[in-house]
Amino acid sequence: MRVSFNYYPHGKRKALTMSYDDGQVYDRRLIEIFNKYGIKGTFNLNSGKFDTEPYVSREEIKELYKGHEVAVHSLDHPYLTLIPSEELVYQIMEDRRNLESLVGYQVRGMAYPYGDYNDTLLNSLVAFGIEYSRTVRSTKSFRIPNNFLEWHPTCHHDQDVIEKLKEFKSLKEWEQMPLFYVWGHSFEFERNDNWELIEEFCKMASFDETVWYATNIEIMDYINALKSLKFSADGSMVYNPSAIPVWIAVDDEPVKIDSGEKINLK
Repeated sequence: MRVSFNYYPHGKRKALTMSYDDGQVYDRRLIEIFNKYGIKGTFNLNSGKFDTEPYVSREEIKELYKGHEVAVHSLDHPYLTLIPSEELVYQIMEDRRNLESLVGYQVRGMAYPYGDYNDTLLNSLVAFGIEYSRTVRSTKSFRIPNNFLEWHPTCHHDQDVIEKLKEFKSLKEWEQMPLFYVWGHSFEFERNDNWELIEEFCKMASFDETVWYATNIEIMDYINALKSLKFSADGSMVYNPSAIPVWIAVDDEPVKIDSGEKINLK
């Protein structure tokens, strides 16, 4: 019996996630495109800018971002490594409080404003209830991060994203849980007059039976759940202590292990 860990939910081999920052009104059009093609995104918002031009309003947050994830981007978008520690706590915690009060769920993710962070900030985030945070350092790869608090994306949408998508779609089955992570700002499509780029990308990426379309937090939670599996010494029994089902490969076939379930693999 051979056990391996190369499946996303429902036995899918690959995953796609999107991450867009700042919460300007152009998110409305971007979300329409995402919803049209079944793409899932995480939107990192500065709640201190709500109800001012050109940002979204507080009253539309819950409905606008429904089906996607809302995450922290700080209250006012400062360089977080250049402010006093008290202000750092305020910028992150107040943004998190505001967002949670609007969407009605725990906000556990973040993107660093300007991509600005250091070890001190990174090591402080867990105390603020932040479990992952995205950088702006493109890897051009499809790897799952070693540290979710330093989550480097695959690429920005202006970095030959269509060619990267073609590469992603052509990956072989033996690739280990490839993850395509695209980031950007919705206002860039308006500023550069290239909305057709994201429309084309989403159309090409959509409705692929081999791909799991997920938010950032869904990706992180699934990987952590997969890593939490408990095996017997001989590998014949497995227990899933997490709150979500996971899939593993047993002799190259997907096997589902429900939350709290113990199963015999032989």
